[in-house]
Order: sequence, then structure tokens, then C-alpha cells
Amino acid sequence: MSNKMAALSPHISTITLNVNGLNSPIKRHRVATWIKEQDPTICCLQERHLSSNEKHRLRVKGWKTILQANGKQKKAGAAILTSDKADFKIRQIKRDKKGQNIIIKGTFHQEDITLINIYAPNTAAPKYIKQLLTNLKKDINYNTIILGDLNIPLTSMDRTSRQQINKERVELNEKLDQMDLLDIYRTLHPKTAEYTFFSSAHGTFSRIDYVLGNKASLNKFKKIKIITSIFSDHNAMKLEINYKKKAEKRTQMWRLKTCY
Repeated sequence: MSNKMAALSPHISTITLNVNGLNSPIKRHRVATWIKEQDPTICCLQERHLSSNEKHRLRVKGWKTILQANGKQKKAGAAILTSDKADFKIRQIKRDKKGQNIIIKGTFHQEDITLINIYAPNTAAPKYIKQLLTNLKKDINYNTIILGDLNIPLTSMDRTSRQQINKERVELNEKLDQMDLLDIYRTLHPKTAEYTFFSSAHGTFSRIDYVLGNKASLNKFKKIKIITSIFSDHNAMKLEINYKKKAEKRTQMWRLKTCY
């Protein structure tokens, strides 16, 4: 009964992390252990550096469903893992041939959800993201969550260096606003300066890993935090989403009347 109750929980947690390569067996073991400790409903990984026939190399007990997008070479790579405990039903999967993104559509707690896991390229990241959003316009709605390594800080608060925001960043932020997408972390923590990446080459900290959601779903976003990672040059971000109100309404809808 406890397992069934867990499966019907109205809470969902998503976690995203750039793992910076998974070719080492020791590192794969550490990542798998870390995922089990964090216990998310959905786990999004970027920069896996695995080929399409190496899906088995990252096995996590309790996360049988591993969906991945990989290029021909062992570069980039994005993956989405879903917990066996979650009542998550996948209807559609879209994979980028270069391994820069993967999209899944499905239902959680009988509610539609679209997840877009992005690993933006190191060069021309704003242009890439802007074009991707344009291409996916029909797929993005109020139940869409975009996670991943965008490879660019969206605001001046998201980095320790004080460079001016260039035109490409401004245009990208305008595009996000046009599509009613917001940076959930910055929305819930408007004055907090926390970072997810350290550049040893430039000696700067920045937040280039993001979780974006629709403005209409802001009341569902319960909590978001940055989680330190010791096996990657990135930190993770974890979001908790609450579908409780909608679930309660459904319960009331299906409640039988007692007649006397």
C-alpha cells in the first residue's frame, strides 16, 4: 500500500546536472549513488559523452526508464531518467541527432507535462537556444519545464564577473518573456547570488544551469535549490512541483454521492 501511495503522490521533483562525462566506471557508480540519494522523480543529465549503444552504462536501481539523445561522436549527450515510483506515462519522445537536447511528453498524476532537457553548445549558446525555442514553439505550453546547461548566464546576477549583457543575451531574454517562460530560481530567489559553474580558465563563478517554467504555473513551483556536486565541474539544480490542488479537485470530482 505504501508503494501505491508513493506512486500517487501529487509531488514531483526534477533535478538537472551536467555530469561532465560518464566514461569512467567509478564516476558512473558515484553518479548513480548520488541520484538514489537525491531521489528525484525525474533526473536530467547533460554532457554524458556516451554513444547511443552505451545506454546500459548508467544503471540506477529504481530508475529503469533511461531516455537519451546522442550524436555520432562521444560528445554532448542528454538523458532523462524517470523514477519507477512515479505515475509517469510517456507518450512521445523527440531526440536531437547531435545529442544537444531531448524532449519527452507525457502525463504525471493525469496532468500533461512536457520536459525539455538542453545541453547548449559552448559557442553561440544564445542563438542556439533562441532558435530551439522557435522550433519548439508548438510543443511549449503552461505545463512545460525546460532544464539543463544553457552555457550562458541570463543576468548579471548570475556571474561574478561584471561584463555587460550583450545583444544576444538581451534577445534571448526577450524571447523567453515572449513565450511566457521564466527562470524559476531567480523568481523564487530574486536577490540570491548562487552559482552552478566555476571557470578555472577565467577564475569566475556563474549560474549557467537553469530550470525554466511557464508563468501560469508559478504557483505549482514549491521549492528550488542548488545542490553541490563533487564529481562534476557543475552543481545541480532541483525543483519540487506540487500538483496537490489539481489532484484534490479530481478527487472531489470522482467522489460518489450517498443516497438515502
